[in-house]
Amino acid sequence: MRRTYDDLVREANAASVAGWDFSWLDGRATEERPSWGYTRLLGERMAGVRAALDIQTGGGEILAGLPKLPPVTVATESWPPNLALAAARLRPRGARVVADDEEPRLPFASGVFDLVSSRHPVETWWEEIARVLRPGGTYFSQQVGPWSVTELTEYFLGPHEGGHRDPGLAAAAAGAAGLKVVDLRSERLRMEFRDIGAVIYFLRKVIWIVPGFSVERHADRLRELHDRIEAEGPFVAHSSRFLIEARRSDDPAA
Repeated sequence: MRRTYDDLVREANAASVAGWDFSWLDGRATEERPSWGYTRLLGERMAGVRAALDIQTGGGEILAGLPKLPPVTVATESWPPNLALAAARLRPRGARVVADDEEPRLPFASGVFDLVSSRHPVETWWEEIARVLRPGGTYFSQQVGPWSVTELTEYFLGPHEGGHRDPGLAAAAAGAAGLKVVDLRSERLRMEFRDIGAVIYFLRKVIWIVPGFSVERHADRLRELHDRIEAEGPFVAHSSRFLIEARRSDDPAA
């Protein structure tokens, strides 16, 4: 039986958005994946180091899926529901999960990690990352790029400035912190939202796409978008991703 607009809204508004698992959207939305394969590349790097830190780990989904973790593996997270999920996933594998407040300074001594990683960080604290890396250590991250999912943002909020997450700016900031960028790639990736429930769930979970989003606040635009999807097919948007890898000098004095 075809679900009504009210059914779709009620279902999506009641779904849990804890963690960073998007499986609720299976069959309802799609997103192309970056060609480089972040999880595979991260797994290769994790397998070759002794001490690693994952910043803003979410629910620990990425680390938990890696075949091997270093002897010392630490993850940070600030949102309490995610902390509980990350701890449940990572502690059985010997990793420590540390509550952090998403403000520098990182709660670790200087020069203790061979590898620092982060997937889709809200903000990158380059000076702090350089501080906690050992000489020769590496920062490896997949990040949200400029104008990501701007089609949804502009549908609800109108024209906006969304170009600040530029890979060139990230590379410059890394260099200013004393890190040498050894890899930098970017891609735009097609997304499709096949029903209004998928849109609602996505905006509840990825809160920076439409700041302050709620079903009640945006009811008129949601109803209009539902009618549009029903008449024309999936709402198409494009995510933006970039991969950056930066290395600290081997010189302890650097």
